[in-house]
Amino acid sequence: MIVLVLAVGIFYALPNLFGNDPGVQIRGARGLSVDRFALEKAEAALAHASIAVKALTFDADGIKIRFADSESQLKALALLEQELGGGYTIALTLLSGAPNWLTSAGANPMYLGLDLRGGVHFLLEVDMEHALKRARDRHIGDIKNILREEKIRYRNVRANPNGDIVVTMRAAAQRQAAQDLLARQLSQLRTQADASRPEVLLVTLSAAQIDEVQEFALEQNMTALRNRIDQLGVAEPVVQQQGDRRLVIQLPGVQDTARAKRILGRAATLEMRMVDEQHNNEALQSGQTPPGSRIYSFRDERRILLFNRVIYSGDNIIDAAASLDTRTGSPIVSITLDASGARINQRITGDNVGNRMAVVYLEVTSQTKKDADGKVARDSQGRPIRVSNRIEEVLTAPVIRDQLGKRFQIEGLDSVAEARDLALMLRSGALAAPVEIIEERTVGPSLGLANIRQGFTSVAAGFVLVLICMLFYYRVFGFTATIALSLNLALMVAVLSFFQATLTLPGVAGIVLTVGMAVDANVLIFERIREEIRNGNSPQASIHLGYNRALSTIVDANITTLIAAIVLFNFGTGPIKGFAVTLSIGILTSMFTAIMVTRALINWYYGGKTVGRLSI
Repeated sequence: MIVLVLAVGIFYALPNLFGNDPGVQIRGARGLSVDRFALEKAEAALAHASIAVKALTFDADGIKIRFADSESQLKALALLEQELGGGYTIALTLLSGAPNWLTSAGANPMYLGLDLRGGVHFLLEVDMEHALKRARDRHIGDIKNILREEKIRYRNVRANPNGDIVVTMRAAAQRQAAQDLLARQLSQLRTQADASRPEVLLVTLSAAQIDEVQEFALEQNMTALRNRIDQLGVAEPVVQQQGDRRLVIQLPGVQDTARAKRILGRAATLEMRMVDEQHNNEALQSGQTPPGSRIYSFRDERRILLFNRVIYSGDNIIDAAASLDTRTGSPIVSITLDASGARINQRITGDNVGNRMAVVYLEVTSQTKKDADGKVARDSQGRPIRVSNRIEEVLTAPVIRDQLGKRFQIEGLDSVAEARDLALMLRSGALAAPVEIIEERTVGPSLGLANIRQGFTSVAAGFVLVLICMLFYYRVFGFTATIALSLNLALMVAVLSFFQATLTLPGVAGIVLTVGMAVDANVLIFERIREEIRNGNSPQASIHLGYNRALSTIVDANITTLIAAIVLFNFGTGPIKGFAVTLSIGILTSMFTAIMVTRALINWYYGGKTVGRLSI
């Protein structure tokens, strides 16, 4: 059993010896796969630019390109973004140098935190103009409803390019009544008459309302992004606000940076709309749509006529899970609605059995506009001009066979990866406004290479000092304890690697503490053996009694320490949790090595022979 455990442990610890290479990862946008054409195009572009490639791999996860240094990595990123265009997600990454025979067996190096190995750093900018536009659109709907309820006739309500809401009355005499009504019911808005047009009323957002909208957009985006990061499996992430419209996100030790980049930057949701069955064929043939309906497209470019009215949207979704359809094997997403959405879904589907209901996928991205020279275009005030890109496509439009309730499934997805990503975004909540990644970089150790050297030196120094003390005091028995301590360090690294835990500087402190504590059990055992020898027992009997009688004390001492580590993990913050994780792992592995491994070595050395004196 000892040989098996140590063999597995050393196997999973091996990948940490090979280091990492700077690299670039290419994945298809919105879950689409990367084909051979993209691979050949990337290879040709790099070769033409004379950028040396260390290795290039192509698999189901996309294209991974290794480089010898970070300078080549950054040049390749800029080149590939220009050559491949917007159909791909291209991101910086660090790729393990472990050989394929290790990684194919599931042996990967452990993650190192930003303070040791670095990770991915994103600077995101929230499109506040889009957030304000959504607020204005919401107020336009409220204004229409208020005027309609009070039977005040208006011609139209729309937003002008300046951001004001223009309310045009049918009669100038009703403008004052409308202004008084809106001032009472929408006190957060400012209303004023247009001096040049007696029938026009101007409604604007107050400064307090604008600040509130922008603050909400930041808070909502931070919450949604934290949820997405949690489901990406990143340990100890950093999500911080920077200024009034930017967010800093640090993902320590992240491997799949392309997927992280895609998940963080997408503002995606779903809308359910009924199919306009009465006018569908006629509208598709003539291209003219009736009032209240609009033509949408499927992904395969088929078209369909849908009502403008949204039955319910992604705001009503409280849970989403990706899976495979047991009948067809195609990817699906199982949706769970909140109480309001469930009531609407039950009523609408019950009234429309035999008709079709479409699931419309919406994604809004925002990016900085560039001029013909590739430079960032700016407005009159020097601010970058942002362009929003809105994707609207019908995923599926099934016939309603029966009344639906709280749960249902959506189909029409291209891949399992897309189903998984869509479910993740729906679970985490929608972004209040699109975000653009304006800065992306893999960051080196935040406290410098000195931290790595000092961390390694502290572990090595602690190990050497413990080794000297054990050899001086316990001789042969001390030598077995140092072998067990070495194997304990290997097992700790193996466990961290197997579970892909993130090691930070506080975690290194936990390892150093474990190095000192791991021999506590052996000290108790060896002192007990000495005591048995003084009591007149034979060497073999002293070894047997020493291990047996010290066991309960060792277990009690380690359990109390483990309880303290668990409390630290449950109630501590990120760095304290890192310390608690390595301390807990060290306690468990040291129990195995200090008791079982040392006893096996002692039995191998002294067993089966007549021993006159123990070297202890």
